[in-house]
Amino acid sequence: MKILIVTDAWFPQVNGVFRTMHTVGEELLKAGHEVIFITPENFSTVPCPTYPEIRLSINAGRKLRRLIKAARPDALHILTEGPLGLAARRWCLRNGFPFTTAFHTRFPDYVYARFRLPVRWSWAAIRWFHGPATNVMVATTSLVKELASYGITNTTLWTRAVDLELFKPRKSDVLKDVPGPIFMYVGRVAFEKNIDAFLNLDLPGSKVVVGGGPRLSHLKSSFPNVYFAGEKHGEQLAEYFSAADVFVFPSLTDTFGLVLLEALVCGVPVAAYPVAGPRDVVTDPKAGILDEYLATAAQRALSLSKEDARAHAMQYSWGNCAQIFVNNLFLAENALKNTA
Repeated sequence: MKILIVTDAWFPQVNGVFRTMHTVGEELLKAGHEVIFITPENFSTVPCPTYPEIRLSINAGRKLRRLIKAARPDALHILTEGPLGLAARRWCLRNGFPFTTAFHTRFPDYVYARFRLPVRWSWAAIRWFHGPATNVMVATTSLVKELASYGITNTTLWTRAVDLELFKPRKSDVLKDVPGPIFMYVGRVAFEKNIDAFLNLDLPGSKVVVGGGPRLSHLKSSFPNVYFAGEKHGEQLAEYFSAADVFVFPSLTDTFGLVLLEALVCGVPVAAYPVAGPRDVVTDPKAGILDEYLATAAQRALSLSKEDARAHAMQYSWGNCAQIFVNNLFLAENALKNTA
């Protein structure tokens, strides 16, 4: 199958959306599919306000139309609701070309938190964007129910995965001089991640933040006793995970939380709030603690077994994730054949 994927999330961003699609793309190639990405790298861009690492494509419509026509795809997937996603959606509707989308980010919550724009307005926009899709791929059953409550019912599950070879327990001395126990957050250092809730906790040992983002400088100055490691990738990131005693995930808005799986498969128990995302990933109380009081969850997670944490995450593989993605695309491909 020739698969065209349109995404606004690409280099230099490092987030779960990009990492998921990039890895799935590699798995699709291994399985014999042809994969073509249309990304901001194909266009002139400007930095997104407050998120300069996010590049917004400008005047993309005409060139995007040419790229789609040249690709002649069997299936077209729109990964994000940004400028490229909007332009691809418009082309598909004008040409009667079925397409799939994915819901990764609770933009209504983020927009409200930053600009106090009524949530119902943003959800109306999300419903408008995804409504014509053959299906909207979502990571969890909680999201299926949540989107249905906002009138988005054309959903299908597309679970996430973790690199079982890269992320695994290992001896690590990257934090050998940091007093334990070590409570760690890994991810984008941004307002919507609610990192302050973690850093304000009264916990023994040390707090470590791994990642970069727009609030990094602010948090460094506000929490001088926290160890900020910066962005880490690949083997180095896996070493940091393995050096932690508990992975603390303070986000209230993530739709899944890929880092939860990465921590667990490295043998690091999770502490998080009992909200969608953690509630869907940490389904075994032996793997992590979910509690309205994050400090309580973090303290209790210290007593959990690293072996149990890893065992829980071993069920997620990227090969399976890619196959589910392809199965969902077949719905759109069949719709295209029926319109031919």
